[in-house]
Amino acid sequence: MPTGGRSTLTQFLIEERRRHPEATGDLNGLITDVGLVCKAISRKVAFGSLAGVLGSAGTGNVQGEEQKTLDVLSNAMFLRANEWGGHLAGMVSEEMEAPYHIPNKYPRGKYLLTFDPLDGSSNIDVNVSVGSIFSITRAPTPGVDAAAADFLQAGNRQVCAGYAIYGPSTMLVLTLGNGTHAFTLEPTLGEWVLSHPNLRIPADTREFAINASNSRFWEPAVKRYVDECLAGKSGPRGADFNMRWIASLVAETHRILMRGGVFMYPRDTKDPAKPGRLRLLYEANPISFLIEQAGGFASTGQQRLMTVQPASLHQRIGFIFGSSAEVARIEAYHRENPVDAYKSPLFGKRGLFAVQD
Repeated sequence: MPTGGRSTLTQFLIEERRRHPEATGDLNGLITDVGLVCKAISRKVAFGSLAGVLGSAGTGNVQGEEQKTLDVLSNAMFLRANEWGGHLAGMVSEEMEAPYHIPNKYPRGKYLLTFDPLDGSSNIDVNVSVGSIFSITRAPTPGVDAAAADFLQAGNRQVCAGYAIYGPSTMLVLTLGNGTHAFTLEPTLGEWVLSHPNLRIPADTREFAINASNSRFWEPAVKRYVDECLAGKSGPRGADFNMRWIASLVAETHRILMRGGVFMYPRDTKDPAKPGRLRLLYEANPISFLIEQAGGFASTGQQRLMTVQPASLHQRIGFIFGSSAEVARIEAYHRENPVDAYKSPLFGKRGLFAVQD
């Protein structure tokens, strides 16, 4: 067998479909289309400046963020690859303010696709791993154009979620609600090959990821958690922790799925008008589905993230995920009162990084 006895993505999807005799194959077809566009984006990323696709596009997205050339190109590739198959009633993208309506010449289907076409694109010019994130839900009214309200579904209603990571090897990580599975792109065959079935995140970890430059804006619960980790063996945790920060959600998620850890991009006071940095529908929800299916947990800091009812297409949210015991600890710190009682010894006025008297 050319794949050394390992299943391809097509074989994996066929086997999953056999568990559900009532399935029509539409979901398999949609996932195959997503897999194809991720291969194409991978090639564009790999050629980098040789293909003239790096740098700014000179435009901004609906969030007011600068769009990279590859953001715009990847978004167009996602739309073209998924509009024609008859599987979708509509799409929502990070790069578009309103839902994308399927062109009239193509049939409408029974699923909705939300996606971030190129997560971590601010790192693309320095050759850091980037990726694509996607989420699939059922259309409330199959066969007709989806309205914006149709996409506002809690994460626990997803039928499939995944991401592609474009790094030293290109991988597709996927869940259909029956575990989280990773496929590696075999470049000679051009096939996704199952390389990491049934990924499991250890319940405990000694590694966390957070953007420490925002420490002055953190809530007391987050300050307390980070301070305890940084205190090491002599502190209340009695263990040394490693700190990581890549600034690419896909890369952070991939590391945690492969070896454990906890990721925090919590709500803070930097911009009180924004209840978080990451977007709920096409970043936090799909990553939460993958993490929970691998035995981890995902939270806002206050509640299970996948129970949050979305209020808008591009809604932002605080996001904490990874090893279940660590996420539970952070949630417990948020529940403890009084909220403002904790004073940070490491980042406070007389902290480790301040000038001492």
